[in-house]
Amino acid sequence: MYLPKITHPNEKLPLLIYLHGGGFVTESAFSPLYHNYLNLLVSQGSIAAASVDYRLAPEYLLPIGYDDCLEAVQWVFSASNEENWLRDYVDFDRVFLAGDSAGANLSHDVLLRAKQDDKGTKRIGSEDMDTSSPFNKSLKEKLWPIVYLTSKGMDDPHRNPFSEGAPSLSGLVCERMLIFVAGKDILRDRGWLYYETLKNSGWRGKVEIIESEGEGHVFHLVNPTCEKAEAMMNRFVSFLNQAPSSTHPVHSLRLCL
Repeated sequence: MYLPKITHPNEKLPLLIYLHGGGFVTESAFSPLYHNYLNLLVSQGSIAAASVDYRLAPEYLLPIGYDDCLEAVQWVFSASNEENWLRDYVDFDRVFLAGDSAGANLSHDVLLRAKQDDKGTKRIGSEDMDTSSPFNKSLKEKLWPIVYLTSKGMDDPHRNPFSEGAPSLSGLVCERMLIFVAGKDILRDRGWLYYETLKNSGWRGKVEIIESEGEGHVFHLVNPTCEKAEAMMNRFVSFLNQAPSSTHPVHSLRLCL
């Protein structure tokens, strides 16, 4: 859990639930990469944050990580009734869910499952990008069958939300979504496809997408003080501090990728 310096004791804070990336096999809630980023975000945004330490492959294969993240979100909302110390700080009408890379995949899964207590196999656009980044198309395609042995393949709805049989995005249990993509990230075009698919799905929320041109995968974590990372941080903070809709059910979730 992260809390900013409390300057107004009677003011409740938005809560961000954060799911870290790392290809389902590396990083943790305690990694310096994420610890430093969330410290900065909480301080600048005057928000509270809960960083989820889900179990990783290969010791714990998917779908264990999906289940861990859903249980963490469920705990947060049960804490709204049970954990007095958390209620003292958090406005449970303003809860957000965010993740980067694998964490964005996990966030999508949580938002679909929370309600219900050939595009995946074929590369698209930026996935054929010639890149020297360690996170490349070859690694991405080789890693999935290792971390999820019982998966249905590259078009498994867990991996490819656009595949035949995948749940409709209209069922996402959030009212607003902010998607960040990076121009040199091989996942750029999938981010845009997610945005367009969501807009046309019948989902009743509001979605926005922002692209950081010329930047690579998780650049905001690797170089958080660069100009574009700071611009991204400012937009993220603004999104988190918007007033909630008065007509939307309480305990709604918002997703940032």
